[in-house]
Amino acid sequence: MFPKNTRVLVVDDMPKMREIVSSQVASLGYTDILKASNGREALDRLNREFDFDNPIGLVFSDWNMPIMPGIELLSEVRKSAKLQNLPFIMVTAEGQREQVMEAIKIGVSNYIVKPFPAVQLELKIKAVWDKLSAKANAMTSS
Repeated sequence: MFPKNTRVLVVDDMPKMREIVSSQVASLGYTDILKASNGREALDRLNREFDFDNPIGLVFSDWNMPIMPGIELLSEVRKSAKLQNLPFIMVTAEGQREQVMEAIKIGVSNYIVKPFPAVQLELKIKAVWDKLSAKANAMTSS
């Protein structure tokens, strides 16, 4: 799993959903949870905080938001040289195959459909961590 001091960014235009996801992340032991209400605000924050000693290490983003939707945020993150490897979990009420495939094509780390219990969130985080660890191990053993 990600270290408990990992800075987590929760992006959702609905305050109640931001709070629910943040609370579930906190219930897993993460203490540094930041919030944004749309993709533009999130991207600005990611870029601003990147150069700190402990940059944001995991993003949960809603798909449907005004100003900049989550899929556009994901696309901008993947195009950014400094942010492109940032673990990114899409959170949405939309579980349609076309959307899932679009997010995978752009490079989403994982995908979770609302509503979901904290245990499912934990499994998604663990799956992303395991994937990153396997990739890092493969690179060091080559």
